[in-house]
Amino acid sequence: MLNWLFDKKKSKTISLESIGIDIHSHVLPGIDDGVQTIEEAVDMVSKMQLLGYSRIVTTPHVMWDCYKNTPEIIREKLQEVRQASRDAGLTIQIDAAAEYFIDEHFNEMIAQGRELLTLPGNRLLVELPYSTPLLNTTENLFAIVQKGYQPVLAHPERYTYFYSDPSIYKKLVDQGCELQVNVLSLSGYYGENILKMAEWLLKNNLITFLGTDAHKIQHLDMIQKSNKNNWILSYPFQNEKLINI
Repeated sequence: MLNWLFDKKKSKTISLESIGIDIHSHVLPGIDDGVQTIEEAVDMVSKMQLLGYSRIVTTPHVMWDCYKNTPEIIREKLQEVRQASRDAGLTIQIDAAAEYFIDEHFNEMIAQGRELLTLPGNRLLVELPYSTPLLNTTENLFAIVQKGYQPVLAHPERYTYFYSDPSIYKKLVDQGCELQVNVLSLSGYYGENILKMAEWLLKNNLITFLGTDAHKIQHLDMIQKSNKNNWILSYPFQNEKLINI
């Protein structure tokens, strides 16, 4: 996990080049609430390359009430973005997985052994509801592990219903779930409370991955602006899991 130092005497900056890979973004056009055109997609990819990333594993939503994305749909859009990015002279590697909302459809896919798109290392990026907790979060994560996947919980700092008992985060990690914090959370983009929880998770060494969760170019502009202003992070050593993913 990332062992972040929060020493006010130290410079709090981060080199995104030292991370290299972004494992959470929405840059495939027209299939979720991310970019809507191929031009926007290329702009996003270009900005991510400029920020220092050498690889993107973009993760469109699979949320059956509104985003009925399948591996075939995602792969087709991926090829379009790859080709357009090559045509624009970009060299960043672009791959795709998915961000799976844990709902009834997801549970059916897991139970039936259907194809799921994974991050490197057979990792499965999943998200929870924002407003109310699932009653069976632990059971769902156990089912993922039982099927041979490594669950990665997206943006745990944004599930505010966990704030009353933050020990739940450690329980999730102890049960084999990796946690991914949004870079934007650490910029204060989502508000002070989410910023504080993101910092708490980092201080307590519970975070394995950072991801932009960028849906639009403005998100990347915010990251670039924050980084230029000697932002909020210190990155004292290489995280083997992250670098070797």
